[in-house]
Amino acid sequence: MTKYKIPSLTTDIFIFDDEFNFILIKRKNDPYKDCWALPGGFVEYGECVETAAIREAKEETSIDVELKDLVNVYSNPDRDPRGHTITIAFTAKGDFTSRKADSDASDINIFSPEELGDINLAFDHEQIIKDCLNKAKNG
Repeated sequence: MTKYKIPSLTTDIFIFDDEFNFILIKRKNDPYKDCWALPGGFVEYGECVETAAIREAKEETSIDVELKDLVNVYSNPDRDPRGHTITIAFTAKGDFTSRKADSDASDINIFSPEELGDINLAFDHEQIIKDCLNKAKNG
């Protein structure tokens, strides 16, 4: 039997409000320690990606989310320095007032679309956020 290297699977969640402001967490760990990132993380074995997205949002932000749309799949083999990682991005709604940095997050904040170019972002999250904003505004 041939052995295959299998990429890791993650989800990223764009939690937004009616004005398209969105939640980012500041990463507590490497890679990209102290950079802002979308809430998200690894899909556990036996878990569907939608459940993983809801779980990761809660673990990192303390927000219960309702997934709205599947945005895209991001699979560039070089997008994560830990190795080939594929992420599935979702838009979601949730109550921003219940936000609290938790799990892998050292901080949490609300950002506006106009601030996007000024944020020190992890991974390929600038592109993902742009795609999510487009989906949320036109979806």
